[in-house]
Amino acid sequence: MAMAYENPPSIRTSDPEAQEITPTATPSTGQPGKGYSAKVVVNKVKNNLVFHSKWGELNGAMGDLGTYIPIVLALTLARDLNLGTTLIFTGVYNIITGAIYGVPMPVQPMKSIAAQALSDKTFGVPEIMAAGIITGGVLFVLGVTGLMRLVYMFIPLCVVRGIQLAQGLSFALTAVKYVRKVQDLPKSKSLGERHWFGLDGLVLAIVCLCFIVIVNGAGEKNRGCCDGVQSGGDDLGGGQKRDEVARTKTSRLRRVIFSLPSAFMVFVLGVVLAFVRRHEVVHEIKFGPSSIEVVKFSKHAWKRGFVKGAIPQLPLSILNSVVAVCKLSSDLFPGRDFSVTSLSVTVGLMNLVGSWFGAMPSCHGAGGLAGQYKFGGRSGGCVALLGVAKLALGLVLGSSLAHILRQFPVGLLGVLLLFAGIELAMCCRDMNTKEDSFVMLICTAVSLVGSSAALGFLCGMIIYVLLRLRHWTRDKPLSAIWMHKTPQQV
Repeated sequence: MAMAYENPPSIRTSDPEAQEITPTATPSTGQPGKGYSAKVVVNKVKNNLVFHSKWGELNGAMGDLGTYIPIVLALTLARDLNLGTTLIFTGVYNIITGAIYGVPMPVQPMKSIAAQALSDKTFGVPEIMAAGIITGGVLFVLGVTGLMRLVYMFIPLCVVRGIQLAQGLSFALTAVKYVRKVQDLPKSKSLGERHWFGLDGLVLAIVCLCFIVIVNGAGEKNRGCCDGVQSGGDDLGGGQKRDEVARTKTSRLRRVIFSLPSAFMVFVLGVVLAFVRRHEVVHEIKFGPSSIEVVKFSKHAWKRGFVKGAIPQLPLSILNSVVAVCKLSSDLFPGRDFSVTSLSVTVGLMNLVGSWFGAMPSCHGAGGLAGQYKFGGRSGGCVALLGVAKLALGLVLGSSLAHILRQFPVGLLGVLLLFAGIELAMCCRDMNTKEDSFVMLICTAVSLVGSSAALGFLCGMIIYVLLRLRHWTRDKPLSAIWMHKTPQQV
């Protein structure tokens, strides 16, 4: 498929594991028409769910919670969202997407719809679900008709990077706000400066942040320091042997430290502190799943859901949930390119099914993928594990889980969200020309100031087209100018 990218560069990650992940080989059947036999499909699913690193995949599963928990918890407390139903459906989504894609493909709440619901008291559950169904239906149609491929083909890489940078910086700024100020999540308001000490104080958040940096670094795998030291043989003197033994012990200690599941440990600490902060929450827990009921829609709900929910959400879903995720997955996992068609169809199906029963409208997200990759997620088993945990919590605790999450230290959520945002923003470091960087930064600036990815995208495309028009004087055909190709390549 031809794309508007100028020799699309893949990000050279410092993690050797990313380069080792290749598409699962499909066993040859001798008959091309039978390439999707039941045995082949089962083997592919099994390979997609295999852990590349037990602790790494467990740790990576926590990389998306900094975004997921605040949004879902706020809607549960402020708009009576059925948390149990949302956990059950999103858990199933996680398991299915992990089995299909074989990478930590995230399942996140639709942020524009969530923002509208939190800012407008009249935008209730029926309007939220109507917006999700309409958005999912449009994405499904764009996917099955192949129109999404045309969108992907003509969106320049620099504009995609601008959207990714804006989303990453937005996450990072929100994370800093979570850490610095006390939050009222249901109202999405800051209540004042956070105290230095306490079970949700600044000191705790800073210590956890430093702990993650020490363990994870900038995201690289510290393999060189973890290799065992070779023995020099009998010709070594006693002093040399002692030095070798000391270096071996140091290497083992570093290997243990660098393999710790930092994000998982921070999340477990947050759960423990939630019970310590208010131990009476134990008595508020009710076991058993929430009742799953079909949402009742009115004509007014469909209208408001379309105008105030679906219309603002569609550009964000197309750009950040499909186009940006497709590009980011090829950057992080070379050789495992996914079509925008499949991503668009899966997002559409998720919402065409779950939204009828009150599950929060969901989509994929470049920020979630970057966050899970940052903390070690490398396979579909990462999100499948998270899905199993969501499914179990939804079936066992239901909506009563909200009482526990309400006591979760918001500062720790901010720490997790900060690393997810920074990882997503760093994907833009492959913009090597001044022209591409110029378009990317304009797109980012407008997106952040206008709080609209659609507006940033529109401005970025206009600037990109104007810059392309300047090249007409070089006697190149329009296709060569747009695709960054020479006339001989056209």
